[in-house]
Amino acid sequence: MEYRRFENTIIARLDRGEEITEQVRRIAERENVKLAAVNALGAVGEFTVGVFDVGQKKYFAREFTGYYEIVSLHGTINTFNGEYYSHLHMSAGTVEGALVGGHLNRAVVSATCEMVITVIDGRVDRRYDDAVGLNVFEF
Repeated sequence: MEYRRFENTIIARLDRGEEITEQVRRIAERENVKLAAVNALGAVGEFTVGVFDVGQKKYFAREFTGYYEIVSLHGTINTFNGEYYSHLHMSAGTVEGALVGGHLNRAVVSATCEMVITVIDGRVDRRYDDAVGLNVFEF
């Protein structure tokens, strides 16, 4: 991975074999990012995404392997109890044009991933919401 910071914007290139959520965390920690928006595109060879079942208050994840183009990867970086926290979603397409996606648990870059992290001046923490079963923004 390589990246450059331009004031409140970080432009990153993630390389083949790197895991996306790990690299987002690494950048955020190195740059002391406490609040940001994340956007990316690229290609992945294996990834895990999930969908949240509100009734059961849990994620159901599926793993995918093959040739996939990241159609959309976006989310937030903020804090939970003052520590790093990210919430990312990804949609990926197959050569046949089918799309799969959801809450991103893990994704390994197969070719490259181009990422833009827009740092926001401020802080928003999270708290666990028993009614929903998720970590929600705490203002």
